[in-house]
Amino acid sequence: MGDERSRREAEFHDQRYSGEHKTRTAARKYYSVFAECRAAYLAKILEGAAGSRVLEYGCGPGGYATRLAKAGASVVAIDISPEAIRQARTRIRQGMDVELLEMNAEAMDFAAGEFDMVCGTGILHHLDLERAFSEIHRVLKPGGRAYFIEPLGHNPAINAYRRRTPDMRSVDEHPLLMSDFAMARRIFLHVGLTFFNLLTLLAVPLRALPVFGRTVKVLSRGDRALMKAAPFTRKFAWNVLIELAKE
Repeated sequence: MGDERSRREAEFHDQRYSGEHKTRTAARKYYSVFAECRAAYLAKILEGAAGSRVLEYGCGPGGYATRLAKAGASVVAIDISPEAIRQARTRIRQGMDVELLEMNAEAMDFAAGEFDMVCGTGILHHLDLERAFSEIHRVLKPGGRAYFIEPLGHNPAINAYRRRTPDMRSVDEHPLLMSDFAMARRIFLHVGLTFFNLLTLLAVPLRALPVFGRTVKVLSRGDRALMKAAPFTRKFAWNVLIELAKE
């Protein structure tokens, strides 16, 4: 990560986690429809975690390191934010097989082929993707896999909201585009994409009502049907679950 961009990202997230920066509180209502995507990610990273060496990439103040360790993985978790790592150390119990390190995700200190799996949520869109993909590929063992949840940048309505709320995000972040996955395919043997949260966003105004959960389930089924019947709609989803496989 370039020195200036690296400094900006570290400062933004230090302030965010310390409460000194405007938080994403206003956006949390949208995360109410995020459960299906999160559950799919969790199932992927916990499957086969036992006995694996796992890197959580951009862990924030804890991430999924504890769940991975409880599932039997040996976990290393990194973040560029000193404040994130400080908070993570207070939240993760002593005795768990978790090592927490402040580290630049674009230039990691690990040996080649060190990890069975790399995973992270909402991290890639803060990075130079060519550097990040190359580093992830480098540290994975042959046959290793990586899983990420990331926001997409094609939906005009979502992009309009982003433009209206610039203080909620760092100046360097960039929701992913379909062209970014073409780049990933040049580096990885396999790139799998599962898209979430298009129609489900319509349920957000109902989040305080008893019908919310049922509405999200119905709209989730609608998302799957729509994206299967009309694949061009996938890029307009809010989130994508990415699976990367090394040779």
